[in-house]
Amino acid sequence: MNALGKHLLLELNDCDCELLNDISSIRDIMICAATEAGATILGESFHQFNPKGVSGVLIIAESHLTIHTWPEYYYAAADIFTCGTTVSPEKAAEVIIDRMNPRTHSVVLVHRGMVRVEQKITG
Repeated sequence: MNALGKHLLLELNDCDCELLNDISSIRDIMICAATEAGATILGESFHQFNPKGVSGVLIIAESHLTIHTWPEYYYAAADIFTCGTTVSPEKAAEVIIDRMNPRTHSVVLVHRGMVRVEQKITG
């Protein structure tokens, strides 16, 4: 069995609430994470909520990176889903954790698309 992709789920606790509400900084962090991981960015969408919070997505050729922030709880959740072997989702997670600087965090790895090689349709 081979996994078609890796999906990292990040829980970022006790982050700076001003950072969590700064759409420009959140966007920069996510773009830096994708770039450092070796991903090819195809598109993006980031939204500033009123009164606070940011959600964002980067569409990458290898899948996606997303983030959702709750400044009032000093919390952010990020997902990094990559397919293939050319991108390092672990590097993207490292960048996000480093730049978000949570007091505590966790990372869960989910292997997606567990398939047998002989299942692949050719031609």
